[in-house]
Amino acid sequence: MSDSQPQQPFHFPRGGRGEGGGHAPAHPSHSVGNAAAAEATTLLLAGARLTDGRTVDVRLSGGRIQAVGTAGSLPAPALSRVDLGGYLLLPAPAEPHAHGDTALTADGEGPVSYTPDEVQRRATEAALLQLGHGATALRSHVRIGDVHGLGPMEAVLQARRSLRGLTDLTTVAVPRLLTGAAGADGLVMLRDAVKMGASVIGGCPDLDPDPTGFLEAVLELADEHGCPVDLHTDGDDPARLARLAAMAGGLRPGVTIGPCGGLSRLPLDAATRAADQLAAAGVRVTCLPQGDCAALERRGLRTAPVRLLRAAGVRVSAGSGALRDAGNPVGRGDPLEAAYLLASQGGLRAGEAYESISSAAREAMGLPEVRVEAGFPAELLAVRGDRLAGVLSLAYSRIVIHRGRVVARTSAVREYCDSAVAVALDLPRQGRTEPGP
Repeated sequence: MSDSQPQQPFHFPRGGRGEGGGHAPAHPSHSVGNAAAAEATTLLLAGARLTDGRTVDVRLSGGRIQAVGTAGSLPAPALSRVDLGGYLLLPAPAEPHAHGDTALTADGEGPVSYTPDEVQRRATEAALLQLGHGATALRSHVRIGDVHGLGPMEAVLQARRSLRGLTDLTTVAVPRLLTGAAGADGLVMLRDAVKMGASVIGGCPDLDPDPTGFLEAVLELADEHGCPVDLHTDGDDPARLARLAAMAGGLRPGVTIGPCGGLSRLPLDAATRAADQLAAAGVRVTCLPQGDCAALERRGLRTAPVRLLRAAGVRVSAGSGALRDAGNPVGRGDPLEAAYLLASQGGLRAGEAYESISSAAREAMGLPEVRVEAGFPAELLAVRGDRLAGVLSLAYSRIVIHRGRVVARTSAVREYCDSAVAVALDLPRQGRTEPGP
């Protein structure tokens, strides 16, 4: 069933904001108190279609998938039932590369405000927008240092706390410089950010006068605290990538780099050699098919060579990057758009493209695997449609499930005017109950 077909009214099952009659994500102020109760709720997803063509019922309880059975085989109370007839049920996307502190700043007049209240508001709104698209977990890169110090990090961490129960938000501390006299303060601030609660260490070695020294400082601190590393790099310097691979190979829990658009500008043999080195070191790559992010100097908006990287054995995930900020003033923050672009322009099959925003993204973020099978986390996305390719092409109506409860819903209706052509073709439409304008 396509998105243009009539849809039955949908109601959140009872149990709290987001589960009780509203049509938007629950307000963050209600989420902390409701999180434990929500995870104890049993919910039945009835008549959902899976990517293998089966139509099933899926019962959720305790934040996990309790059972998957043939349609009609899993009874549940009516108030705990969500009818997913006409929807494709998928593991939920995750967003591995967001910028919550700068999101939604492209349309403002004058200098961007970085007061804690403004940063928290932007980070919260951006996270909810991306949750509405289906991303139930986000990794937000947050700049620290300069005149704003640790204020943006503190604000995004506060947004994280307010969003608990709606979406899982983690932060990456992004210093500008870490070497030389100018970098001494940055190193101190990076340590403080980790103590505050930043769970990932980031930055951009390309912008430091000593990229190797920058990388050494990051890896040493990450090893000391047991943190993963997620670095910005254009990836256009093969020697620098080789050093990164050699230095990062032994780090656990691992190193991710991105967006690596510069790899696409290298000669094929150099790019292939770099991909082999990254794969051997276990370094993951997060590409940004929808555009660049403002953390890098814009050097040409090309996506990383995803097929080449995958062929070498590199685990590649796809992020959204900028969400209406200086990096991409029209960025949507939609994981399905990233997958669509990888399928339409990057040469991936629909399943491979979706994997880059779901399982590969979750793996890069250190999250548990999700499958629509009993025992797995109930992190799910239902999209109007019956096949994955169609969903990536026309994915408007969505129902988002986090920790076993419905947390967001988007419903789209398409109408056609009364015309002989529309009637003759029997085009699907949603009629009005009252005359339109």
